[in-house]
Amino acid sequence: MLDLSAIAANIEPGPEGFWISPTVSAISYPESANEIYFGVEDASFWFAHRNQCILAAIRNFPPPGAFFDIGGGNGYVAKALQDAGLEVVLVEPGIQGSRNARRRGVLQVVCSTLQHAGFGCGVLPGAGLFDVVEHIEEDGAFLADVHSHLIPGGRIYLTVPAFQQFWSSEDAGAGHWRRYTLSQICGVLESNGFEVEYATCFFRFLLPPIFFFRALPYWLGVSAERGGRQAVQRDHRAANPVLRRGIGWLSRRELRRVVSRRRTGLGASCLVVAKKPIPGD
Repeated sequence: MLDLSAIAANIEPGPEGFWISPTVSAISYPESANEIYFGVEDASFWFAHRNQCILAAIRNFPPPGAFFDIGGGNGYVAKALQDAGLEVVLVEPGIQGSRNARRRGVLQVVCSTLQHAGFGCGVLPGAGLFDVVEHIEEDGAFLADVHSHLIPGGRIYLTVPAFQQFWSSEDAGAGHWRRYTLSQICGVLESNGFEVEYATCFFRFLLPPIFFFRALPYWLGVSAERGGRQAVQRDHRAANPVLRRGIGWLSRRELRRVVSRRRTGLGASCLVVAKKPIPGD
């Protein structure tokens, strides 16, 4: 295991089995959501498919060392990467998310924001930001900060929600600032020193339901009950067996495109891998 105290100046071991920083700034993600999603993630087709696509991208473009899952919530991604053989550190500012990650079995957890943990410059080999950047108002400044913490040749892996046209009350309630096109998120990365190696949309099969059940009612001013435990469970569990088989087939088809490094320009989410260039390369 890593000696985290050697690379992060402002953290100390906490009584609950994870590292903690004395100061944590406010974040736009509601703390209550971690507990709601903790009871949903393991049975969710959405979280399962996202993990499979993330793992495929990481296998195609592996980090040159330990992987830091920044803002990783309950550790659902971090545990999958850990089980796949990567050395993983979850960096999560929410106390409940950090607790849930340890309950899930994530071995190395830091309860802090990236900034308040005090990570040094040029110390992180790989950084994951999975549905995190849309919560940051100054996304360019944040990505520039991540860039400074990466080693030369280090990689960043991120997912973000796609297409502002699909904005809904779900985005507002989750604390999002925006949704992205592939060119927009790649442009923000490139303008802050990254070299994009792979970029694609995924969850293409979710665009129709997101449009008809979220975006269109939002445009029409129709209020909808969102974000509660029952609503989240309904969205993430395909109860109908025919629907479940259909989602499985579409997910496997989409995953094959990621595995083969093919690009899809349309989907409900974007997946991007980018590299901090090595000077002189």
